[in-house]
Amino acid sequence: MRAMILDRTCALSRDARPLRLARLPEPRPVPGEVRIRVSVCGVCHTELDEIEGRTAPAAFPIVPGHEVVGYVDETGPGATRHSLGARVGAGWIHHSSGEDDENLSPHFAATGRDVPGGYAEYMTVHENYAFPIPEIFSDAEAAPLLCAGGVGYRALRLTGIVDGRSLGLTGFGGSAHLVLPLAKFLYPKSRIYVFARSAREREFARELGADWAGDTEEAAPELLDAIIDTTPAWRPVLAALTNLKPGGRLVINAIRKEDADRDRMASIRYHDHLWMEKEIKTVANITARDLAEFLPLAARVPLKPRVQLYPLEEANEALLALKYDDVRGAKVLQVADETIPPPAQ
Repeated sequence: MRAMILDRTCALSRDARPLRLARLPEPRPVPGEVRIRVSVCGVCHTELDEIEGRTAPAAFPIVPGHEVVGYVDETGPGATRHSLGARVGAGWIHHSSGEDDENLSPHFAATGRDVPGGYAEYMTVHENYAFPIPEIFSDAEAAPLLCAGGVGYRALRLTGIVDGRSLGLTGFGGSAHLVLPLAKFLYPKSRIYVFARSAREREFARELGADWAGDTEEAAPELLDAIIDTTPAWRPVLAALTNLKPGGRLVINAIRKEDADRDRMASIRYHDHLWMEKEIKTVANITARDLAEFLPLAARVPLKPRVQLYPLEEANEALLALKYDDVRGAKVLQVADETIPPPAQ
């Protein structure tokens, strides 16, 4: 099968083509697993973290990719949850303990980091971590829902807000552009404020219904009950804490913070940033529950991600665009020649 593989960690500033096209044997499902004939795979900022070593794979080579949509074409012994030909998705959680806190479990394994992922024509996953895709979504639209959407939903739950409470989103990329309409749907009386570094991102946020959009370090028109930070930088953390109400909560939805502006944290002031029972909470991975709840909810909204398609062989170009360009929607690799399910057998 065709696959894009990563052989080592590296900085994209030094190596603009970290992935190479390879021919690999097709995987076979073990007991409890299904094999997915991959149609599309979303491109996520976490792939940049893997490539650049912030959450490095344990072994190389590895097939990245964890926003996978495709069709079940083989089942392992004892796997009965999905029929052949069923359209399913696989996200960052490849398998884990099955408990409520399985995202924190030592048994947690990440798709595309700990096991081969979706930058390939086939992949395998435990049947409990393959999720039916609602009919309303195309394959490409569904791909970013498997991570950017699902983990955004988890971050929104962790804010603890209720309808009428104010919410901020700092950073407006693949996850936040899905959280905004989701929050509008769940909390129609809440005001939503977006902080973004570029005018283009701010305009995009207004198009999607933001009540206000300003620069990362601007003061919002009011102090906020909760803020979700999806950036890889430290500067937005201080700005967000300044914008919180007493008792407000900052939820950081990022795997890693990069070092470029870490010295900004030296200017943190207890009275301005932390006092009055402000909270900081981080998101760690995602659970099966998150995706099982989120996908039907996304269909009700409905969330329709804006996507830009790239051929599988242009994965490096998609990653570079994700790292250096303004993100307006999600980038998705077209793996199969056409999004038609294989016939059931």
